[in-house]
Amino acid sequence: MLPLLLGGCDGDFGWWGRRQAPAAELGGGGNRQQPALSGNGQLLATIGERQGRPSLLLQRLPDGQLLPLPQLRGHEPHSSPALSWNGRYVAALVQRGDQRLAVIVDRVTGRLHQLPLPGNPVPLRLSLAPNGQRLAIQLLQNGGQRVQLFDLSSLLEADPPAGQPLRGADAGLGPTE
Repeated sequence: MLPLLLGGCDGDFGWWGRRQAPAAELGGGGNRQQPALSGNGQLLATIGERQGRPSLLLQRLPDGQLLPLPQLRGHEPHSSPALSWNGRYVAALVQRGDQRLAVIVDRVTGRLHQLPLPGNPVPLRLSLAPNGQRLAIQLLQNGGQRVQLFDLSSLLEADPPAGQPLRGADAGLGPTE
């Protein structure tokens, strides 16, 4: 039994005979946090420092090119990035004055969509569905936390995987729990 366990420790295979994934350098330097990959694995969003403030950095893989998101400039600090399947939609939490906001950038149209949060809760984290049709947000309000789900199908076109047809939108933007 001992030779079987030791046989997988030569560097090519991890425990239980699984091949280890090679690591890739990201470039762009600095301290990067809160990684989010697009569903197709072609884009990476992270939070890194830009001019001393936490900013969302969008990077094309594997060449490492940083892609601009001018719609988010001036609304730092950024946090909690999320990407749709092809990276058409970039969701994040941003700061506007003294208010934290949940926003979505449509990289095809260039539009910045701000999500209305009834009752002015503080958004803490978010998660975007791969097709861009739903957004879950962790909210803090009156000392308690909850998760609220938003249907975005009337606001955003679907961002489906390659080869999948678009489906029509039938529901309005609004919170559901």
